[in-house]
Amino acid sequence: MIRGLASADFVLLGEKHDNEDHHRIQAWLTKTLLGRGRPRAVAFEMFTVDQADALAAYITKHPTDAAGLGDAVHWEQRGWPEWRMYRPIAQAALDAGAPILAADLPRTTLRAITKEGTGALGVRAERSLRLDRPIPAGMRSAMEDEIIDAHCNALPASMIGPMTTVMYTRDAHMAGVMIDGAAMPGRDGSILIAGKGHVRRDHGVPFHLERLAPGKRSLSLAMVEVAKGETDPAAYAARYNAAILPFDYAWFTPRPPREPACERFADQLRRAKERHQREQSPK
Repeated sequence: MIRGLASADFVLLGEKHDNEDHHRIQAWLTKTLLGRGRPRAVAFEMFTVDQADALAAYITKHPTDAAGLGDAVHWEQRGWPEWRMYRPIAQAALDAGAPILAADLPRTTLRAITKEGTGALGVRAERSLRLDRPIPAGMRSAMEDEIIDAHCNALPASMIGPMTTVMYTRDAHMAGVMIDGAAMPGRDGSILIAGKGHVRRDHGVPFHLERLAPGKRSLSLAMVEVAKGETDPAAYAARYNAAILPFDYAWFTPRPPREPACERFADQLRRAKERHQREQSPK
């Protein structure tokens, strides 16, 4: 697996955000790959482009210490698990002298995309990411099914299309950041730290990398939590509405105790519905 990942131009490491085992594995893989002599940039879904200046300013002042990086970008205000889980990944990047990049779009831009579509990015960005072309019909349908399942079949129908466009746009943008990172002076590839839905080969960031960087090789690894009684790896593909797991590598891990997802996100879904209804109502 390490030999395979080391040979790729782009490496994508997918996680379940609140699983500490996943972050330990990501930190080990990042350290191992950066230690193989191929200089890469390391991009994080968790950092948005409006945090890039604060991120760069902190690293300029503290080029070898990731401890305060979370505070520098107001990590706790963004709703992510504790910075201590992600700190070893960032530390592995700093130890290797690898640039740390903000890979995701800010929330203000995502809200604009739900209303205006990909044109909210501006003509230049929309064209450079090839977002001025429609999502292939079969892919859009699969992505819509994924969004419906992820939100416990509780989303209003009017939200599903805009959220699909947002997901597609985010993945294209993260692919663009990876490509730009690999092209930085002294770099020869990039690594992405992201939720495992983003590293799917069928319609995630790898799909966009193939469109935007033909001839370059990407490999994705997803950490997959085991379920009691499910011992056939192939059975896990059903979780992703796929015939086979949509990753190049799957690393099976324990599942930490947590509330059922639909209970955990019930309040979040309620607030999302209320916000959507306000935005749809006439002024």
